[in-house]
Amino acid sequence: MSNLSAINTDRLPKHIAIIMDGNGRWAKQRGKFRVFGHERGTRSVREITECCAEIGIENLTLYAFSTENWNRPKIEVQTLMKLLISSLKKEINTLIDNDIKLSAIGNLDALPKKVFSELNDVIEKTKSNSRMTLTLALSYGSRDEIVSAFKAISTKVKNNIISPEKIDEYIINEHLYTRNLPDVDLLIRTSGEQRISNFLLWQIAYAELYFTDVLWPDFGKEDLYEAIVNYQNRERRFGKTSEQLT
Repeated sequence: MSNLSAINTDRLPKHIAIIMDGNGRWAKQRGKFRVFGHERGTRSVREITECCAEIGIENLTLYAFSTENWNRPKIEVQTLMKLLISSLKKEINTLIDNDIKLSAIGNLDALPKKVFSELNDVIEKTKSNSRMTLTLALSYGSRDEIVSAFKAISTKVKNNIISPEKIDEYIINEHLYTRNLPDVDLLIRTSGEQRISNFLLWQIAYAELYFTDVLWPDFGKEDLYEAIVNYQNRERRFGKTSEQLT
């Protein structure tokens, strides 16, 4: 029996974020190069994206490439960038057919020109889609994001645009890459690792965390359904007591 039947569509998370981990290990288990795992992982991206749109998830954010990933072997980085370009070209029709809007967060200026151009092209062509927003975190690091936000706020304070006394959570949030997204409700990490890895540190303040041993290339619809059911079985108190919620 599918886990889909156990999902309460009235209590869906509005924003799911996923740390897609395990591509390299998946390939290694099969005696393949790491890139083989990254290529297979794109299938999971397509399946999970379409699945989220189908069941009514409004926002899906995928950790595609971190600021730390630039330190990987040059050949792997180059391959990942080429794979990103080919995936964007290949999946644009899927995004349009499913009414999915593409967005991206991170230090996008650090991306190769071809990647940046292709990314912007797909973002432009899907900007009017409204069923779901798919956000790719590229050249993204949460600490880098927060530092950039504070620099921008400091400049505005210096130029008397913002008063220090007026700085609050809203002001900080407005200077983050994710200013147009709601906070994360459910954070999923695949492959068995149980850490956040510098991903959306501000935005997951009250997110439910879900860790699974399934490697990303093997992560499919049923695994997503299971994560959502697990999420819905938790009590989200946001600092309150159980009695206050009832």
